[in-house]
Amino acid sequence: MNEINKNDSILLHSKKIQASYASTEIVTHLIDMTLVGIIIFFYEAEVGLNIWLIGLAYIIYMIWDALNDPLVGYMTDRPFKFTRKRGRRYPWMMISYIPWLISFILIFTPPNADNQWTLFGWLVFTLCLYDFLESIFTVNFMALYPDKFRDKDERVSVSAFIVYLGFFGIIGAFILPSMIIKFGDIGSYTLMAVIIVVISIICWIFMIPGLKDDKECVDRYLAKCEEVEMEPFFKVLKRALRQKSFVTFLIMFVCYNALTALMTGSLFYYVRYVLEGEAIITALLMIALLLGGAISVPFWMRFNKKSGDNRKVMLTGGIVMVIFAVLMSAFTVLWMAILVVFLWGIGLGGYWVMYRVIFGQVIDESVAINEKRQEGTYNGIRIFFSRASGVIQVV
Repeated sequence: MNEINKNDSILLHSKKIQASYASTEIVTHLIDMTLVGIIIFFYEAEVGLNIWLIGLAYIIYMIWDALNDPLVGYMTDRPFKFTRKRGRRYPWMMISYIPWLISFILIFTPPNADNQWTLFGWLVFTLCLYDFLESIFTVNFMALYPDKFRDKDERVSVSAFIVYLGFFGIIGAFILPSMIIKFGDIGSYTLMAVIIVVISIICWIFMIPGLKDDKECVDRYLAKCEEVEMEPFFKVLKRALRQKSFVTFLIMFVCYNALTALMTGSLFYYVRYVLEGEAIITALLMIALLLGGAISVPFWMRFNKKSGDNRKVMLTGGIVMVIFAVLMSAFTVLWMAILVVFLWGIGLGGYWVMYRVIFGQVIDESVAINEKRQEGTYNGIRIFFSRASGVIQVV
């Protein structure tokens, strides 16, 4: 059941709805972290694509992404006939979900060809298709958070659900590939992608209640749209990038994604060439990460309550991540690697607890200043900057 906080007319939601919304993070992390952690290794070591062509593919992908994500956000901020009837964000997520999952499988189903440019073209096509469909889903998923959950305490509660459930997605992103992938067998990567898609479809059933728009929020938005004309895209983009709190958030967000991409993307190399072990060892490392993150969440929430400074908590978690990411390269013994990843997970827990709460505050500030809700555009920009981590990873 949902209820209204009569003092400030904010709609509050049950824990079931909060958990349902947060369960989406199982899928987004499972798919994204699998892709980030494996794609370069897969195309370079297994498919045989030259690393420079992989880097070029990522540059093309980034150019596409620079246009795609902000425009998708801007487009989905606008009301359409089907969104007026079925909700502002929910229809977009339902339309894009299954095609997005299919595009994930296509990335790991390259043509059986020796020609480097054929493989290069396939990588570029599937990455851009994946990005377009994922953007439609994730832009609306993230945009729903500050609009649906407007109470400060409820945002922290939802964020806690997201952290715990999201960790299952991250762990799954390393346990499943480790159990399924066989080095030298391209078909095993395709099988891995199919199994992940099946799990994602099962999760879809639990996600649906939490992804539905609140009618009251949609009605308020539509009423506002009738009073104010939609602004040109570049005007909205320029104003968003002039908001200091948003720019600060983007800098921290890019640093986080770059560090995470470098850390996860190097694990298969680390296990195979430094520890000289089998792929299953990455599962042990990810279990250590899960434990570190899960154990740390109550600490970070108490730290946040005591300090009253969300940004301080997120920055502290980021510093912990940097320290132990650097230390990991110094160890070649398995038990030391597990310990370092555990401590790295503690820092990750602190960042995860706060970054959505801070983003919600950024959106609240933009609404107060501009008197318009444009979460989609802001999320499109955020996703674009998060993709910069992929280029950093290749370089």
